[in-house]
Amino acid sequence: MSNFTAELPASMGYRMPAEWEPHEATWLSWPRREGISFPDAYDEVMPVFVQMVDVLRGSEKVRINVADHDHEHGIRFILKDIDISHVEFFQIPTNEPWCRDHGPIFIVRDKEPRAAVVDWDYNAWGGKYPPYDLDEVVPTKVAEQLKLPVYYPKLILEGGSIDVNGAGTLLTTRSCLLNPNRNANRSQAEIEQALRDYLGVRQIIWLGDGIEGDDTDGHIDDITRFVAPNVVVTALEKDPKDSNYELLQKNLELLQAVRLTDGSALEIIPLPMPPRIEREARRLPASYANFYIANKVVLLPVFGTPTDRKASSILKKCFPGRKIVPIDSRALVWGLGAFHCLTQQQPALEANDK
Repeated sequence: MSNFTAELPASMGYRMPAEWEPHEATWLSWPRREGISFPDAYDEVMPVFVQMVDVLRGSEKVRINVADHDHEHGIRFILKDIDISHVEFFQIPTNEPWCRDHGPIFIVRDKEPRAAVVDWDYNAWGGKYPPYDLDEVVPTKVAEQLKLPVYYPKLILEGGSIDVNGAGTLLTTRSCLLNPNRNANRSQAEIEQALRDYLGVRQIIWLGDGIEGDDTDGHIDDITRFVAPNVVVTALEKDPKDSNYELLQKNLELLQAVRLTDGSALEIIPLPMPPRIEREARRLPASYANFYIANKVVLLPVFGTPTDRKASSILKKCFPGRKIVPIDSRALVWGLGAFHCLTQQQPALEANDK
C-alpha cells in the first residue's frame, strides 16, 4: 500500500496542475469486450482507440491499464499496425474504460515528494453501473506502481466533474457534485473545503446542469473547460427549441458573473454544440468540450457535421502551439463519453522547475 499521511495536500504545497501544463504521460484504461460501455460495439470503437494512441505517440508516453496478460496480448494485436514504442502496459484491472473518472488525480509541488495521488471515492456515477470494485481502487494501484504517496479525501468525485486552471480556480456543476447519489451527507461547504484541501484550489465556480444524454448527472467536461488561466470555452446551443439551449444559456450567465481571485472577469469563448445525435432512440452526449489537451496535440471529438470545422478552428486559436486532431467519435459517444472521459494526464515534474 502506498504511504498515507494525515497532513492535507494543500497545506504541504500541493496543487492540481492545469491540463495544458506539461505531461509525462497519458493514462488509459482499455475497455474489455464484455464490458458495458460499448454494447455490441466493441469492434466498432477499436479504430478510435488505435487512432488516439497513435496520435499521442509524438506527444508523450501512453500508459494503459489492462486486466491481465491475455488482455494485454489482445490490445497489442489491435495496435499491431502502429508504432507503440511510447506505450507502457500496467496490470491494473478495471471494470470500464473511463479513466478520467476512476483514475488518479495527480497533484504536484516544488519539493520532494514532488508528486502525489488523490484517491477520491468512486461509485460509478451515483451507483448506476455496478460492479465498480476494480475501478474504485485504480488510483491507489497506480500510485503503488509509481511509488507515490496517496491522499484519501473520503469523498465521491469523478475527474470529469472538475476542471482547473492550475492557478487556484476550479469549475464544477451543482447537478453532479452536489447530487445526493454521490455525497448525500456532505454539505456544499464541506465539499468545497475538500476541494481546497486536496487540490490546492482557492476559488470554486459552480455551474448548473449538464447536457441531455449525459448519464454522469452533468460533468463539467461536456460543457465548460479552461483553456488558459483566465479563459474558458463554453458549449452553447443555437436552437432555442433544443433541450440544451436554456441550461447552457444559464451556465453562460453564471460564467459572465464570475470574477477571478485577482478581480478580473473570465474571458468566455463560445463553443458550438453539434447537431442532435441519437442511437437506438437515445440522445447521446455529443460535445466538442470533451477534448483532451496533450503536450503537442489536442484530441477533438467530431461527429461528421458542419459544426466540426468551426469547433476545430476555435480550439486552434486557443492552442496555437498544438495540433488540433479531429477524430470521428460517432461510434465512441455511444459509450456516453469521448476523449477527455477516456484519458487522465500525469504531470511532468520538470515543469515545476520552470
